[in-house]
Amino acid sequence: MKAYIIQRLLSLIPVMLVVAVVVFFIIHLTPGDPAAVILGPDASIEEVNHLREEMGLNLPIYEQFLIWITKVVQGDLGWSIYMDKPVLQAFLENLAPTLSLALMAQIIAILISIPAGIIAATKRGTFTDQTFMIISLLGISVPNFLLALLLVLVFAINFALLPVAGFQPLSSGILPHIQYLILPAFALGAIQAALIARVTRSSMLDVLNANYIKTARSKGVKKNVVIFKHALKNAFIPILTVIGQTFGQLIAGAVVIETVFNIPGIGQLIINAIMRRDFEVIQGTILLIAFSYVIINLIVDLLYGFFDPRVRLSAKN
Repeated sequence: MKAYIIQRLLSLIPVMLVVAVVVFFIIHLTPGDPAAVILGPDASIEEVNHLREEMGLNLPIYEQFLIWITKVVQGDLGWSIYMDKPVLQAFLENLAPTLSLALMAQIIAILISIPAGIIAATKRGTFTDQTFMIISLLGISVPNFLLALLLVLVFAINFALLPVAGFQPLSSGILPHIQYLILPAFALGAIQAALIARVTRSSMLDVLNANYIKTARSKGVKKNVVIFKHALKNAFIPILTVIGQTFGQLIAGAVVIETVFNIPGIGQLIINAIMRRDFEVIQGTILLIAFSYVIINLIVDLLYGFFDPRVRLSAKN
């Protein structure tokens, strides 16, 4: 198992290198002068040229990349001139709201999707099954920003049950923290819930038709025991895979939702950095998001052994 973990960690190096190359060159090849944007329209040409030289923008692009990637390898993601702080510090300061939003969205998605998928699988072909699948199709089809606006209109404006926008840190209390996150978390997790529900239904149907499930039923094992102890555990690997993938997507896809609900998270940080042409922040933040995504997938791979003993055996071999 240790060898497997080391192998997977080493495989992250080329992935992160590709991400770094793509992000750096896409950002630097887009039109616009970061120095001019940072200084504003009233800045003189001399001031702009001085800032460009200070930021290293006068160097050839390949030299800029080599300087940046060398610093990244050493743990230095750069310095934000606009915010006057290290990129890593800015990322960590904005991480808590995004992480809270993504965790709550994932919890909501799991609590809704897995029971719905199990019920749909056990009632295959019935009105209940068709209803759940239609709802899941709608969940996949409706954009999360549109759902967010509808939720705000209904629950925050019409009924005034929840805050319209904003964020309260966990230090302000659990209840205010949850109240401000319910609407954005539901809007963010709706697509994930629909996807997990469909995968749960499909995986459960494959397992429920297996011979050992039929044998357990013929022996008189209770229905709930068959479903949750035998069927769900054996069907959980595809479900776990999609949960891990969707959690990474939640972190990366929180940009729009954080903008709609004015949450000071990573999404807001990226949007502000793009508007200010703050290259260092954009590059460092996207690189950290990509790194978190691949780490989450690694953790999911390691969790396979808990649900399937064959994975543990293959790891030992």
